Amino acid sequence: MLERSIADEVEAAVTAGSADKHLDTLKQVTDLFLRSADGYSGEQIELFGDVLERLIRTVELRALADVSARIALAEMSTQLASTKQAPANVVRRLANNDEITIARPVLTESARLTAEDLIALAQTKGEPHLLAISGRWWLTEIVTDALLKRHYPSVSRRLVTNPGARMSASGYAIVLKQAEHDPDLAVETGIRVDLPAELRTQLLRSATEAVRTRLLSRAPPHLFEEIRNAIALAAAGANREMARTRDFTAARRFVAALAKNGKLNEPMLLALAKEHKYAETVAALAELSGSAIDVIRPVMQSLRDDGVLIPCRVAGLSWETVDAVLNSRFASGCMGRYELAKAKEQYGKLTLESARRLLKFWQVRAADAPPKVG
Repeated sequence: MLERSIADEVEAAVTAGSADKHLDTLKQVTDLFLRSADGYSGEQIELFGDVLERLIRTVELRALADVSARIALAEMSTQLASTKQAPANVVRRLANNDEITIARPVLTESARLTAEDLIALAQTKGEPHLLAISGRWWLTEIVTDALLKRHYPSVSRRLVTNPGARMSASGYAIVLKQAEHDPDLAVETGIRVDLPAELRTQLLRSATEAVRTRLLSRAPPHLFEEIRNAIALAAAGANREMARTRDFTAARRFVAALAKNGKLNEPMLLALAKEHKYAETVAALAELSGSAIDVIRPVMQSLRDDGVLIPCRVAGLSWETVDAVLNSRFASGCMGRYELAKAKEQYGKLTLESARRLLKFWQVRAADAPPKVG
């Protein structure tokens, strides 16, 4: 009897051709289903699914131009998203809707979407849909692999900050490649509990010093020692590489020639720093600040950023040049927005007098130390 009354009601609504009648019937049938969803048999749920899907097909045409129809479908999606017995065919249809306000509730929450459904959506839908899927409370590796293969940075960031999203080694390989140019992604990835130790070491090896510092500050207690040791190993490796490849003798001659010809100035330093010519940048900054390479080299290699600001202030550099000098320390990537903003604030507060006093102290200390190459 229930089946007949529902079918008759829908048939009458569709035949009538009234848009308002379609919306009203969609709401009534949805409400009827939700009132007793837990008590319906499999056959009854299937019936409701067929009925609702037919109504949705009718309303979807109107929704292309009618806000009220889109709102009705979005409300329906929200209602069914948390319903364990929601008809699977209806949930799939809502999830496939191109309008993200309609698709998002079921994409984010509905347990009626299978891994196969989610993979198909990940392969065919756009970034908003993939972002919604990435926020689900639980995602298996095969689903995250499909999401990551689309290479949306926003999706990668959403996944790495979702503790319920499991990722495979191949998925992490995609994320780590993106993280080389995305400091925020690198930090969020580095503190993932399920990131294999060897991949965390790989990430830290290619990360900028600014990212390493942020990672250490964000490390959860049970990962702190692992991250700190990995950073120490990565930093030691970087220092050894720098010692082998940096030729400060050549850089000294180059900068001395620039100075002799009156070409050593802030624009030249800016150009060298932007090209990541590390040795030449160190030598030029030393010359412009009236210091020595043995003074500038340690602060350029430090995990901290504030030491670099001292010779920059003594040299009277603009923030644009300071920014470039800070980033010239890294073979790849750059400082994060937060670190740059903090450094800019510190530079603005740093007085010339205090910078000169500290740089002079460093010069005296360096004069008493054995010379270094690196």
